[in-house]
Amino acid sequence: MPFPTRHHFRACIAVSALSCLTTVSLAQSTATSVRQTPPRLILQITVDQLRGDLIWRYENRFGEGGFRYLIEEGSVYLNAQHRHANTETIVGHTTLATGADPSAHGMVANVWLDQASGVLTYNVEDARYPILTEGAGIDQATEIDPTQRAARSDGRSPAAIQVSTFSDELKLFYGGESKVFGVSVKDRGAIAMAGHTGKAFWFSKQSGEFVTSRFYYERYPEWVSDWNGENPAENYAGRAWELLNEASTYLFGNADDRPYETALPGFGRTFPHNFGEVEDTYYMTLLTISPAGDELTLDFAKTLIENERLGADEVPDYLAISFSSTDYVGHIFGPSSLESEDNLLHLDRTLADLFEFIDDRVGLENTLIVLSADHGVPEAPGYLTELGFEATYIDPESFDRTPAIESLKSQFGIGEELITTYFHPYLYLDRDLIKQRGLDQADVERAVADVIMQFDGVALAVSSSALREGRTPDFPIMQSVLRNFSPARSGDIFLVFEPNRFINDFDGLTVVSSHGSPWRYDTYVPLIFAGAGMRAQRVVRSVQTVDVAPTLSLLIGAKLPSGSVGAPLVEVLQ
Repeated sequence: MPFPTRHHFRACIAVSALSCLTTVSLAQSTATSVRQTPPRLILQITVDQLRGDLIWRYENRFGEGGFRYLIEEGSVYLNAQHRHANTETIVGHTTLATGADPSAHGMVANVWLDQASGVLTYNVEDARYPILTEGAGIDQATEIDPTQRAARSDGRSPAAIQVSTFSDELKLFYGGESKVFGVSVKDRGAIAMAGHTGKAFWFSKQSGEFVTSRFYYERYPEWVSDWNGENPAENYAGRAWELLNEASTYLFGNADDRPYETALPGFGRTFPHNFGEVEDTYYMTLLTISPAGDELTLDFAKTLIENERLGADEVPDYLAISFSSTDYVGHIFGPSSLESEDNLLHLDRTLADLFEFIDDRVGLENTLIVLSADHGVPEAPGYLTELGFEATYIDPESFDRTPAIESLKSQFGIGEELITTYFHPYLYLDRDLIKQRGLDQADVERAVADVIMQFDGVALAVSSSALREGRTPDFPIMQSVLRNFSPARSGDIFLVFEPNRFINDFDGLTVVSSHGSPWRYDTYVPLIFAGAGMRAQRVVRSVQTVDVAPTLSLLIGAKLPSGSVGAPLVEVLQ
């Protein structure tokens, strides 16, 4: 039998029940249902913390050209889920980029304690590649994004991602000719999507610029220097985040002032939210807790498209844009707040602006748009309580002082602290102390996990030794934990809290709502493919975010990313 051509291969995938070793004649009979011409631009949009239902909650409020364009013209997957247990930013972005589980791609958490070196690691930190703009790295942004406090340098790169991304495979397939970029307010949102072979830019809350590191460039392209030189972030000085429409038209128009919302100094809990002046310590940070962060991201992305001439020829280019404001606003005010509602209406306009720009420069018929989210979000406990739910906060840092753990330490002959810290979603034990006492690490892990399983609000506590040795029962939550497990990077005990039990203190910052669980409110995300002749349809079957990267690879005929485990989405390929 002749070896199948690329078109034969893609045709086989489109009828996914058949192997690609199916006869060529069958492949030829279905080839007409598969896209023959790849798009000139693949635009992958990730909206940070956009839970899957939020689009539908405000569907009748959206204008033309933004979300409405996607849901009316695209292939909409109504039941898309992340399948890993730790639903955090870097984990979800890298999963979307690679089609791999965290156990394979290695980004198991925003922060982890490296087991070999014992060093606390921020996911995209790499001291070898400092940021090009001096003083634009570790900054006051950590007050609102405290996971960055783990970083010991301002160096950044994708080196910690252990497998290839779709954007890498695109670059490889076209002999390096495809242009690949990632843009976001968050460094991890841009870097994960750009992969190992693309270039990434992110917003510095210290300098108010979009920056990059020496991994990508020795010096800024002229257009980047020009954009930064115009200081667009300073245009918001003395202004405020105002409601887009009359308060009476909002679902949460009568709920602007809720006592459980975080009142940041000068920003407050009610509209208008003042940004202050440029010289104010937290001015740049406050921009990102509002639609302004997404607006700046859009403006930089449009400048990139124009100057890098993305989509200008028949070789497909790739641009990933991660919009971060939804995440920051959700943490501070909750997803069911007037602020979150207004932010999504602003984001709708931002998307409409982006699509109009791309239609003018590239043509939407030549652009494949993929929109999803890195994770969802639970409702704020205060909001749940108002509606009659029981919702409480948990403090894992206090576990070591509980009578049950004190009793266990006495049994082991340990008088000091046994549980050293908690970095979501892992508890870390004092390994040196355990070794000094001549104790078996696995025995201590199991004993601590067994005790913590009895604590109020804990749904699951499983030791890394049990995960490593495969001694775990087979049920859905445990499978999601296993997909998140990396022997070199995972902590000693993985914790899953019961639904509506939350952590609200991240290094001293009190947040209203925090994600990171395997429950549906955190795993449920939108998934929409539009443009490039995509058929308008709504698909109700269950799909997973690991399906995105292999679908994109097969769409252009490239090999799947090296760690990919997802199933191609046949509706997109047909």
